[in-house]
Amino acid sequence: MKVLIKKLLPRFLLSWYHFLLAFLGALIYGFPSKKLIVVGVTGTNGKSTVVHLITEVLEKNDFKVASLSSIRFKIDKKEWPNMLKMTMPGRFKLQKFLRNAVKAKCKYAVLEITSEGIKQYRHRFINFDGAVFTNLTREHLEAHKGFKNYKRAKGKLFRALEKSSKKNKFAVLNIDDPSFEYFSGLFNGKKYTYGIKNQAEITPNKINLKISLPGEFNIYNSLAAVGVAQSLGLSPEKTLKILKSIKEIPGRMELITDKPFKVFVDYAHTPDSLIKVYETVKSQAPSNESRTVCVLGSCGGGRDKWKRPEMGKIAGDYCDEIILTNEDPYDENPNSIIKDIESGFPKFQIPALPVRPAGGPAGRSNFKFQKILDRREAINKALSLAKKNDIVIITGKGCESWICVANGKKIKWDDRRVVREEFKKIYGKI
Repeated sequence: MKVLIKKLLPRFLLSWYHFLLAFLGALIYGFPSKKLIVVGVTGTNGKSTVVHLITEVLEKNDFKVASLSSIRFKIDKKEWPNMLKMTMPGRFKLQKFLRNAVKAKCKYAVLEITSEGIKQYRHRFINFDGAVFTNLTREHLEAHKGFKNYKRAKGKLFRALEKSSKKNKFAVLNIDDPSFEYFSGLFNGKKYTYGIKNQAEITPNKINLKISLPGEFNIYNSLAAVGVAQSLGLSPEKTLKILKSIKEIPGRMELITDKPFKVFVDYAHTPDSLIKVYETVKSQAPSNESRTVCVLGSCGGGRDKWKRPEMGKIAGDYCDEIILTNEDPYDENPNSIIKDIESGFPKFQIPALPVRPAGGPAGRSNFKFQKILDRREAINKALSLAKKNDIVIITGKGCESWICVANGKKIKWDDRRVVREEFKKIYGKI
């Protein structure tokens, strides 16, 4: 029915259709956001992690919290995985979620806000108290018909914050991102800036930030959480202590095992996030002799085809062994997706032993790659290839619960579970 409506309605009527659903959802559930302190988190990368960190900080300050991200839904003590294959649920489900948060006597709601959700007005009729901007890189360009439209969609969260009837509104902004000025200009209330490279109110040195999570990107994510905690008047010392105690985020640079080699699972599905993950993995290498074995699938079928060769090029720059595999093909031929990724490799490569000049980001002269369509088999192969002190990194799905294939079918999945199962087959234990 929804697909038929999308095909039949002109674009302006489709917008009104989405707007009307958003209004009806809020009306039916009694505009629940008015009874909560609502913080929205948007950007390209890091949203789910920031939502997770903010939730942890609030809960460990003894507040009841509801949170929603691509990782999970949570209302106070009750939590369940996000199995929708979309970050923001539909307008009725979202308003019902907020209504249930009110019933559970939650004080805060922390929501991951996506450009696709904004495009369909899922953020409308939610009264926001605060908004966080993480970063902006190229993503969903086909769906939004260009980067400018993608940026404008993200910006609508801050326009909604500006129009919100709440008092004591605030924005937390990454000052190091090139789009900082744009997002800052959309909101006239209290702003908190964070960053590492430029002058900001919140920097690692100023607050003496120490975290257990790996990677510079997690420093940024933690700074964003500090900004929210500061805007809500929470103890800085307690906030820093809480952040330091967090050892991992589900499916985000999650360490599955470290013996006889490290195996990480990460959600990275954009060129920017893939670079950051690979750089972090390289920094984790025990020695110069350590190799990086990468399982790569790129993005889902039928979308964002532009980034496939870019993902392939990045893998070629950073990995010693690459296994191209299936991810979420939907109705597209998985072999076509893999071929697009492979096209990003240097033109003179051959699968047996591609030779390339030294001096790339990884400082190597060659790497190997192979194609294994079955994702479980690909993971098994990566684990079989790895030797002591190597690092295996499996990207693209993180803790997602499904592989989406043709005709709307879903295969129950979890990269982390499959890694443990295949590791046990090869090495007997984990």
